[in-house]
Amino acid sequence: MSPLPPPGAPLPHYISTAPFDPMATETMTSAQSRIHLASQKQLMWWKFKQHRLALISGVFLIFTYLMITVVEFVAPYGLHTKNVDFIHSPPQRVHLFHDGSFVGPFVYGRSMSLDMNTLHRLYNDKPDDVQPIRFLCRGDAYKFWGLVDSNLHLVCPAVGGQMFLLGTDRLGRDVLSRILYGARISLTIGLIGISISFCLGIVIGGLAGYRGGVFDLVVQRLIEVLQSLPSLPLWMALAAIMPVTWSPLVIYFGITVILGIIDWTGLARAVRSKLLALREEDYVQAAQLMGASTSRVIGRHLVPGFMSHLIASATISIPSMILGETALSFLGLGLRPPITSWGILLTEAKSVSVIAFYPWLLFPIIPVVFVILAFNFLGDGLRDAADPYK
Repeated sequence: MSPLPPPGAPLPHYISTAPFDPMATETMTSAQSRIHLASQKQLMWWKFKQHRLALISGVFLIFTYLMITVVEFVAPYGLHTKNVDFIHSPPQRVHLFHDGSFVGPFVYGRSMSLDMNTLHRLYNDKPDDVQPIRFLCRGDAYKFWGLVDSNLHLVCPAVGGQMFLLGTDRLGRDVLSRILYGARISLTIGLIGISISFCLGIVIGGLAGYRGGVFDLVVQRLIEVLQSLPSLPLWMALAAIMPVTWSPLVIYFGITVILGIIDWTGLARAVRSKLLALREEDYVQAAQLMGASTSRVIGRHLVPGFMSHLIASATISIPSMILGETALSFLGLGLRPPITSWGILLTEAKSVSVIAFYPWLLFPIIPVVFVILAFNFLGDGLRDAADPYK
């Protein structure tokens, strides 16, 4: 035990006089200090990366949406290119070796014969007809985004050959190329529809939650009525109203508006519940006392506080719009040719006999399933990342 200092002498102390360094605290590890000093966006990104399926789904969706911007270049055939000698041709297999030697990616040529008993076309590979697949090649002419004439493709069949990796339809059109072209319509209709739904949900739900009173009561009763109606019959009724004389482009925007108008109710209720909780906060009352308008308080102070939740909700809502367009087009009440979507392509496989003889016409359902799952996984990951402190 150290002796006491003499009377009047300053007492010893153990407080360091060095400048404070938050990164050099003894009680906080480097990982803890990294989390402590991270921003909200960094915390959300770290939480999102822990959700492997959401991360993979996000990369897949980014790649898919980038692909549809250059679909004319990616598709091996044009959208309306017909191969009358290969109607309902089954998918061709890609080979790398021929007679034990490496050739590279190629397909075998085919010969067609007619079964006189069933009147069905029979296709057989020619083992001596090797048709190498070409890359960055010249093929069917197209007008890129309707502006620039070109015929450059990422992949093409051999000169004078065929390459139907997913088979052909009843007019001899390549199913793979039509699926790629259909992705542009089916995927963008979900984004445009959710944009309309997003605007309606934020405006109507925001006013209902912020104002309350009679307006809130009317909005809630309207939402309850809309949510009580069956979705598919309501879509069908609204789609059937559109005249058949309208152009395909107008019908496309009409279907988009219908999907957006129907889907805003769930988002509006989420916005309303958040605003009811946030409108009593001090910073909201301070903005009101300073004379801020209702639109400014909602747009600048309230909505940004839970924008991450809105993004997650919108991501989960996009699949329902894609499925809605697919269902309407499949039933003949949505988009119509010459516009091509995944729903339009599935109309080729309406009857059981067609599926029995030509099952590859169901291939357009595969990208629908993958995109829906990817959006659901992405929405789940964004929903978790929206609250990184859990």
